[in-house]
Amino acid sequence: MNKTRLAVIGTGHLGKIHARLAKTHEQAELVAVVDPVAEAREAVAAQLQVTPLASHAELYGQIDAAILASPTKYHHAVALDLLRRGIHVLVEKPITLTSQDADQLIAAADARSLQLQVGHVERFNPALEAAAPHIGDAKYIEAVRNGTYTCRSTDVGVVLDLMIHDIDVVLSLVRDEIVSIDALGAAVFGPHEDWAQARLTFEGGCVVNISASRVSLAPQRSMLVHWSEGYAQIDYGAKTAKLVSPTEAILRGEIDVNRLSLDEKNQIKDKLFEEHLRLSQLPVIDNNAILDEQKNFLSAIAGRERVRVSGRDGRDALAVAEQILESIAAHRWDRADQTRRIDEAADVLRGPHFSRRSQVVRRSSRMAG
Repeated sequence: MNKTRLAVIGTGHLGKIHARLAKTHEQAELVAVVDPVAEAREAVAAQLQVTPLASHAELYGQIDAAILASPTKYHHAVALDLLRRGIHVLVEKPITLTSQDADQLIAAADARSLQLQVGHVERFNPALEAAAPHIGDAKYIEAVRNGTYTCRSTDVGVVLDLMIHDIDVVLSLVRDEIVSIDALGAAVFGPHEDWAQARLTFEGGCVVNISASRVSLAPQRSMLVHWSEGYAQIDYGAKTAKLVSPTEAILRGEIDVNRLSLDEKNQIKDKLFEEHLRLSQLPVIDNNAILDEQKNFLSAIAGRERVRVSGRDGRDALAVAEQILESIAAHRWDRADQTRRIDEAADVLRGPHFSRRSQVVRRSSRMAG
């Protein structure tokens, strides 16, 4: 069996991880790493014993597929070049800076029957994989994604850096259209928003609250999903998943707490999560999510399976993120004059993200592709 010839473009924090893991695949051969910074590319190349290159253009004719882990502003141009030359692409999230650019990548991949995968790696998190089969028709979702300030990914704000992970997961769980978005956020270091809060309402009534911050005291990556028959608690960082399932008596409304004696109430409280809201720790098979993401990409190239996060999935998550940024830009604090003073101050919280987008981009059909 011929191995897939592979290159990693971008040798920053995430690119180094991709390159190291790509070297381990039996069905692929890591040919080269690419970075315009000589010291960065040569260090990774020497460690992995591959060829260091300064430009992705030097790869043409040498590879079948590429993992693109460059800064987001380069995703569109580089991925489009690769796709037009018949090269499969796994591009890190967000897919591009705008959904119009994402549409061009999707069209280029479709025209040549190429794989275009987007690096929304939480879809491969074992905690989500364990919980997802149990989740019913979601009614309410609460997602929290906080991190300390790392000085990385500052070319975009926290919505495109962190929140977009949860947007993608939510869209994979709720197969419905969004009817309203309300959001707010602010810059701390800037120039983009460093924390944000968004509330999404879906046509079927599901409500989703997502908060993200890259200036928090401690990291947290969690999601709570409620549906009619229970709820799931997912901790991405700890790789744990818990399921709470009400008994049939509770679902049928047969327990009237107001009619119970004090002893009966105490019994419920003492055994709440044993006999009434039954708590179970779901079995989670530990894995390396990025490694599994790469395996999925290579298997899709070989025709053995579909990519789990397609270009269209990445585009749809980006389209929602754009609308969230529009809402943040439109948000006004209680006193406009106070907001203006905060925004103009150089050494304090600068208020909401006031950059304007030219238009709100409609999402493509998430049921397609």
